[in-house]
Parts: sequence; structure tokens; C-alpha cells
Amino acid sequence: MPKSQSITASYHSFILVFVVIKLLLNLLVGDNYGFHRDEMLYLTMGDHLAWGYMEVPPFIALLSKISLLLFGPTSVAGLRVFTAIASALMVWFTGLLVTEFGGKRFAISLACLSLIFSPGMAASSYLFQPVVFDQLWWLIAAWLLVKYANKQQAPYLYWLGVVVGVGLLTKYTMAFFTGALLLGLLLTPSRKWLWRKETGIAVLLAIIIFLPNILWQYHHHWPLLTHMQKLKVEQLNYVKPTDFVAAQFMLHATTVLVWLAGLLFLLFHKSMRRYRFVGLAYLFVFTFLLVMNGKAYYLLAAYPMLLAAGGCAWAFIIKNATARLISTILLIVPNLLLVPVLMPVLTIHQVQQFFKYTTRHLLALNFAITWEDQKKHPITQDYADMLGWEELVAKVSATYHKLSPEQQKRTVIFTDNYGEAGAIHVYRHQYNLPDVVCLNSSFALWAPANLEADYIIYVSDDDDVSDLKPVVASYKRTGGVENMLAREQGTGIYLVQHPSKVLGGIYQQHLKEALGE
Repeated sequence: MPKSQSITASYHSFILVFVVIKLLLNLLVGDNYGFHRDEMLYLTMGDHLAWGYMEVPPFIALLSKISLLLFGPTSVAGLRVFTAIASALMVWFTGLLVTEFGGKRFAISLACLSLIFSPGMAASSYLFQPVVFDQLWWLIAAWLLVKYANKQQAPYLYWLGVVVGVGLLTKYTMAFFTGALLLGLLLTPSRKWLWRKETGIAVLLAIIIFLPNILWQYHHHWPLLTHMQKLKVEQLNYVKPTDFVAAQFMLHATTVLVWLAGLLFLLFHKSMRRYRFVGLAYLFVFTFLLVMNGKAYYLLAAYPMLLAAGGCAWAFIIKNATARLISTILLIVPNLLLVPVLMPVLTIHQVQQFFKYTTRHLLALNFAITWEDQKKHPITQDYADMLGWEELVAKVSATYHKLSPEQQKRTVIFTDNYGEAGAIHVYRHQYNLPDVVCLNSSFALWAPANLEADYIIYVSDDDDVSDLKPVVASYKRTGGVENMLAREQGTGIYLVQHPSKVLGGIYQQHLKEALGE
């Protein structure tokens, strides 16, 4: 074996050590706290395979379908196997990107450990959501382009086209990154690549792969635009530019010094001139999301490539072995201490006590318990979104099974939001329930054209449901979510009897609005 190949193989073995660390960390999470509300939505998509949905492209639904076939509908740990694999692959490609930048063992160690223990990256790496897969495609895209910069071999661009296409079928944010990479290339001597035949083939591959989703969006009246408008009104308008900028530092804690060094290294050091487009791409995506009031975590996908460059930057600055060890400890250990509260490896009581302490003594960590409503809560929003779901379904089941068999045949379960609907869909077989009807999120795609029932079990997160009075014969509250830490705490369950035709008309109007018709 040639010496260069032997060195490369030894780096591969070295990177695998960090891949194993990441896999073990994800295994510690397992099924703690239960499904997240979004995970149940994506599981439901697995039962309704299509080329698109209201919120996301179809990739996550395909993985959901595979999970349903392999592990069944209620295995939290089974569902998160795919997330663990994607997270481990991110560590692998981060290490590979370091070697493409010219880094060796210290640079690999620092970059991979920074990725594993960055609070923001850790918190987004265990839930079954498109986020972690989106991060993986961004990283592979950057690696392929850097690989092309080093080798000038056409297959890397062809694979880049495939990755961009699959990335667009995973999360639309891949479009932001692709555009940023193109702008980065235009502003560097690498712009000459854009006019090569292999680049045109790569673009064609990406379009062909993404085309089915574009056609789906067209035939369904562009629900993505409706979803984005709703997201802007309900969430993004609350994001302040200063908060977005501050979060980019706080989300990484001490490893901010690694990605910052990487960004500066890419932009200004002569040894990284060939890869300057990577640093410029980050600046373009950052600016775009800042102007568009994007959520802070949207930018997380850009950091693995900066951490890879940061490992190289620190290796360039620090040559002494002892100094390298000390710097690694100082940069990584503080973040290591935060991981248990950002990934559910502790009991919920322990997490609650931790945040009680930090609220009083470590104000810098308040961002972790600041939810989308920009208010502070006892625990993180992700943790709150994993609590109370089976309690909700059990109480819906109790109401349903108090009805006679004949009454059950004329009963519909209706919920206000996709979290409640997802929980009922996922646990419906376990509790012997009919499927749910909901007009929120992608559930509107699967809702019946008419609401025909003599009884409705209505799950509502509204405090006041008195607007039901004119359109039903009667209603009564039969239970609700009592878990004080659950985001759905206070959500009520109501038995509605003999809804009028007026309610049916209201339902049809809301269904049309939800579908953008």
C-alpha cells in the first residue's frame, strides 16, 4: 500500500473512534421522555407516503415508513436509530473534511469533539426530525465541493448534484445553502468551475431528483408558501435579529472559539485560499437568515464545515503537544457538562432542578429554556414537547370507550393541533381508537371532505370552547392533560353530542382554507 494511502487509512480508523463516541451518546438517549410532537407527525407521514407535505419534502416520510415496518408505530428508540446513524455520519464527514483541508490527528480530534459536544449540535442530533438529515446533506455537499477543489474529478460534482437533490427532498433550506455556495464560488477564482460540463450535469441531476416535489407543490396549490406565511406570522415575527446573532454564539458555548477560528482561517489564511468559497457561503447564509428572521437553529447545518476548518486553524496555531491537550480540555469539557440537559439522559426532575439553578446563577443559559413564544419556561421546549402525549391518548380512549358500540360507530375524534393528532394516530391501535381528524398541518391533507358524526371527541388547547354552544346540542369536558411540565398541559378533552349542519359547513370552509383552495 502506498504511504499516502496508509496515512489516509490510519486517519479513517482514527475518525471512527469519534463516530463510536457519538453513537454511544445517542444510545444513552434511547426512548427517554417519549415521542416529540414532531416525531409523531413524521411517523404519521409514513402512513401517507407522497411526494410532499405541508411542512416538509418527502424524505422524512420515507424513513418513517421504513421505521414502521422495522420497529412498529410506538418504538421511540427504533425511530431514532436513523437519527443516530445520520449523527454518526456527520462526525465521519467532519473528520474527512478536516483531512481534505490538510488537518491531521489534533485537528480531527478537536473538530469531531466540538461537533459532538457543541450544545446546539447535540440538542439537534437525537430527535427524528429533518434537521439532522439536513445538516448531514449540507456537510456532505461541502465535503464534495472541497474534494473537487483538491482532485478536479467530475464524479465529485455529479455526487454533489445528487446530494443537493436529496437535500432538497429533505428540507428546503438546502436551497439557501446551494445558493450561498454558488455566490461563494462566483466571488473566488473557482467561478470557472461553474461553466464546466460536469457542473451542468450536476445541476440537471439535482433538478430531476427534486422535480417530483415541485410537481406535487404545484398540484396542491403550493402549500409550502401557505406554511411559510403562517410560520412567519406565528413564530418568525417574534425572532429579533439581535437574538439570532447572539444565539449563534450561545448555541455552541466554548466551541464558538473553534468555528470562529475556522471561519477566519477560511477567509484570510493563504493555505485555505482554495476553499474560501466555504467561508463565504457561511456569511451569505447567515446574512440571508438574519434578514428573513430565520430561527437560530436553521444555521446549525453550516457549522460542521466551520468546525472542520477550526480544527485546522487551532492545529496551525498550537504546535506543542501539551498545549494542544490543555486547549482541547478547555474547549470541550465545559460543553461536555451541558450535554445531559440538552439530550435527555437525566430524569426530568433532575433537568428541572438544573434549570432552576441556572435561572438564578447562570443567566447565559436562559436561551435553552426560551421557547418560540420568547418566554422562559421550567424546561426546554423540546423536553416539554415529549411529555403528556400518552396521558392525552389514554384519556381520549376513556371517553371513547364509555360510549356504546353503536355510538362509537358514529363518533369522530377531532383535534386542534398536529401534536394531539399525531399522538392519537400513533397510539390508536394500542388504545383501540379510530383514526383522528385534524385540519392543522399536513393532517389537513388526509382529512375527510365532510364531518359526519353524531358524537365528536374534541381535543382542544383553547381555554374557552364556548363557541361550540350555537352549533352543537351539548358538550362537556371529560378530562385533560395534567402534566405540569408538558407543553400541552391544560389541553382539554370534550364530548360533543349531535353537532349541527352549521358545524359541518364551518368544517368544510376551514378544510378549504387549510388546503389553500
